[in-house]
Amino acid sequence: MWKEKEEDRFEKTYLQGKVNIIEIWVDKQTGVQYLFRYSGSAGGLTPLLDADGKPQIDPNYRKTL
Repeated sequence: MWKEKEEDRFEKTYLQGKVNIIEIWVDKQTGVQYLFRYSGSAGGLTPLLDADGKPQIDPNYRKTL
């Protein structure tokens, strides 16, 4: 059914705030960065985009084939 957890796919790379929280998460399989914002019980997640509207890739991400 479900594979056992080998490794977390997402990694938190940035945290800002104490009540209104902003975090940046990186998908370790694709390098895409996501902005996660939450306050209380409400929150949202969206990919970070570059000036051309393409997903922003973490500079530390190295694709291994």
